[in-house]
Amino acid sequence: MAYKISSDCVACSSCIAICPTGAISIQQGNYWIDPAICNNCEGYASEPLCVSVCNIGASLPLQPKKGRVRTIENPLTISPSLFANGGSTPFASAIAIWEACNLLAQRRALPWSLDDSGTLVYERSVSQGKGKIALRLNNLINFSYPRSPLEAQTILASDTLDIRAACIHLIYAAYATTLDKPWEQEFTISDSQIEEYLGLDKRKDLTKSTKLNLIKTIAMQPCWITAEIDWPKQGKVEAFSIPESPLWNLLEIVHHFQEDEEGCKHLIGLTFRIQAGIWSQYFLNKKECHVGKAFYQYSHLPKSLLGAIMSVWQQHEGASRMLLWLLFKTRMGDQQRIMVITLMRVAYGEDRVKLALSQRDERKRLLRMFESDLEVVNRYGLKPIFDPVTYPVEIQPLWSKLEDIPDDAEAALDFWINDGSCNLRLTDIGPRGKWQMLVNARILSFELLADWEQPTELTRKKRKYERSQSQSNKPQRSSKKSPHTQSELSGEQIATLRKNLQISQRTLAEKIGKSQSWIRDVENGRFQAKQNEQQLIRQALGL
Repeated sequence: MAYKISSDCVACSSCIAICPTGAISIQQGNYWIDPAICNNCEGYASEPLCVSVCNIGASLPLQPKKGRVRTIENPLTISPSLFANGGSTPFASAIAIWEACNLLAQRRALPWSLDDSGTLVYERSVSQGKGKIALRLNNLINFSYPRSPLEAQTILASDTLDIRAACIHLIYAAYATTLDKPWEQEFTISDSQIEEYLGLDKRKDLTKSTKLNLIKTIAMQPCWITAEIDWPKQGKVEAFSIPESPLWNLLEIVHHFQEDEEGCKHLIGLTFRIQAGIWSQYFLNKKECHVGKAFYQYSHLPKSLLGAIMSVWQQHEGASRMLLWLLFKTRMGDQQRIMVITLMRVAYGEDRVKLALSQRDERKRLLRMFESDLEVVNRYGLKPIFDPVTYPVEIQPLWSKLEDIPDDAEAALDFWINDGSCNLRLTDIGPRGKWQMLVNARILSFELLADWEQPTELTRKKRKYERSQSQSNKPQRSSKKSPHTQSELSGEQIATLRKNLQISQRTLAEKIGKSQSWIRDVENGRFQAKQNEQQLIRQALGL
């Protein structure tokens, strides 16, 4: 149980000097104990030191505040909320942002080292070794472990950093794109905005105090990271070097309080003032990008990703790491071929993959975990397309095979009858050497949900398709209507038309060269069929 300081406090500052965790501070002219830091002096004294040193009994046990929280009068101007369309929003996707996201997500799994000053550093070369980027953690408390200094600090980083801080890091990157000069301007975020972005506003099992403590903890962690960048000449942009500087400058945390009947202050809100670091002058400079003197690298952040990470980070941390990594990877194009072993390294780290290569039990455990985490990735918007050559059906996860089972009862019965008569059955165990086959297996691409798709990529594909259609239909333009001018069929309309024709999802899928699970996803609204696919569906349905 944390403690609070009542209005009887005479401001003698004795408690501040004696507090071993630094939880007591002066906020708005009054003494306040941060419940996120206070641990009742556990490990330091038999009773809280603030209680024993206070002669007037102003330090009292903190009880949950009852009643409604009044409206906060915020002296700061809050930046407009993100996700205006409810789906996605632009965010800075420079390599410094990507690697910082990997740092917050993968933590101990990264190849850490110690620099000359004994600070934990993660380095990565860029442009085939012509440049490098070094990320450091400068706010970790160093204390001795019965291990090597490097291992001690790496474990400390793993225990201190929270993967949910990667979501806050992405939110900061999104706000940076709303500014013309983010290296000079600042943005201001309230706790209520962060609650909405992360889905915490729907968590009725958490108290307001618990939410605020969590938000404050994870909002500070991206600001611990500093970046040092040596960038080689690339195109028209000359080579440059960025000295070690914070990725995000935490300018101020404003605490909002409400007094109870005893005169004790309860925290009811937080406001954060943030400014992007020097990196944004080189990688998020729209004006200089137009003249070829800097970069303006951005992508689109789906709001569903933030909710997914907050939902699965405890049970499926490997899936959370893959989702965060694929957010940047899919920016390079949806046809990115990815080795399965690469995804495993992202999800579980190089050391654990090496251990699986030498130990059979660990190999089985890692295989089950990977298939489960890949199912979570599929459920939250990234459907893997397996390479039929290197990733054949016999080694694919069971959940991916079950997606082809028809919804229609008679069709499902026929499916199982046919499956039972095959040499390779759906429920057969994996073949011998499955692990070695997976090591060499590839995923061809990921089918993305609508809010994961890049608007610029969608526009480019649409223009390319329209151009090809206009060229093919040019001689008969006056007599035949171009297909792209037809209204798109919704998933509900496709399902209705199919049922009216009394054909199953599997039959329709065979006619257009797709899987039955793809038809089901389109009819359920999970995917939107592209224009060429819409044309195939129309032809199959006789439209």
